[in-house]
Amino acid sequence: MEHEEVIQFFLRSLKKLYKHRDLLWMWTQREIQIRYKQSVLGAGWAIVQPLVLMAMFSIVFSYFLKVASDGLPYPLFSYAAVLPWTLLATSLNFAIPSLVGNMNLVTKIYFPREILPLGSIGAAVIDFLVAGVVFAGMMIWYRAPLTWNVLWAPVILVVQLMLIVGIALPMSAMNVFFRDIRFIIPLVLQLWMYASPVIYPVSMVPEKWRGLYALNPMVGILEGYRNALLRGESPMTVEFGISTGAAIVLLILGYGLFKRTEDRFADII
Repeated sequence: MEHEEVIQFFLRSLKKLYKHRDLLWMWTQREIQIRYKQSVLGAGWAIVQPLVLMAMFSIVFSYFLKVASDGLPYPLFSYAAVLPWTLLATSLNFAIPSLVGNMNLVTKIYFPREILPLGSIGAAVIDFLVAGVVFAGMMIWYRAPLTWNVLWAPVILVVQLMLIVGIALPMSAMNVFFRDIRFIIPLVLQLWMYASPVIYPVSMVPEKWRGLYALNPMVGILEGYRNALLRGESPMTVEFGISTGAAIVLLILGYGLFKRTEDRFADII
């Protein structure tokens, strides 16, 4: 396709999605309601899950294994990464099987199919914001330095969401054709977490491997959050630049693949 045709294709797709924005919001609300239906804690699980994970990491890697945290209190250090990592994991775990899980809608009603995975991601974002209140309280408790660089946090979140959407859309499409995808994702996420600076700082990675390590887009994103929120520094590093570039490329390619295969979903499902 010519460049102009590609641009027009994306503009038409985004225009259709915008026209269905009310449906996207309704589906996001539905995802939240279903996720916590008949749950004792309800939306409280959005706080409990990352909080328990942070507590476990703090006990194991701070008190027993003595993992460095670059001079930051380890609970604060780990929670700053656990929170966005939970956003990534929750988004992918719910968004990727969303098409197959709602096959009755896909086969009977027309609407932009990306609304299904995007609704799951939207629900995960709301969980992220709810759990962020706890993080704000932790920053006050540990007296984290507040500088103007905290204003970078929404920018980093946008980059992370581009990365998530760029992964979730093509993977949800592939899951329609290859149902093995849903079994692979939890394993990939577990390995990916240990290959990212969630429980340890980037400074622990040997210098000779730093370049290769930085190709992991979550490295720049997680360090970006820590720099902006905990260290009072700008997140604009080489690693964050790589993360931003990777997020943009994956978003364009992933959305394009999703829309190219969209018409075949009903036949396969």
